[in-house]
Amino acid sequence: MRIMLVCAGGMSSGLLMKQMRSYFQENGIDGTIQAMSMANCQDPYHQYDVVLIGPQVGYRLADIRESTGLPCAVIPSFDYATANCSNIMKLVYQLLQK
Repeated sequence: MRIMLVCAGGMSSGLLMKQMRSYFQENGIDGTIQAMSMANCQDPYHQYDVVLIGPQVGYRLADIRESTGLPCAVIPSFDYATANCSNIMKLVYQLLQK
């Protein structure tokens, strides 16, 4: 699975991305995740299976879903802030099953 993680500037999502990569390794999950800013997410979307959006730019969910055609969701604020990788992966699996 290939996950695009989008936030306003790419900084906070970069921190979450590192936690998610560790979670993948610890749990034997075959996946990649890349953090990027809103300004940079439109061009490479075709390389991903799902888009996760930081809560600070959640208002852009409909725009991102429409422009990428990919399954998209806003990460719940608490899970984002605490890097609750288990809950975030549950969200990813739900998106991929749709």
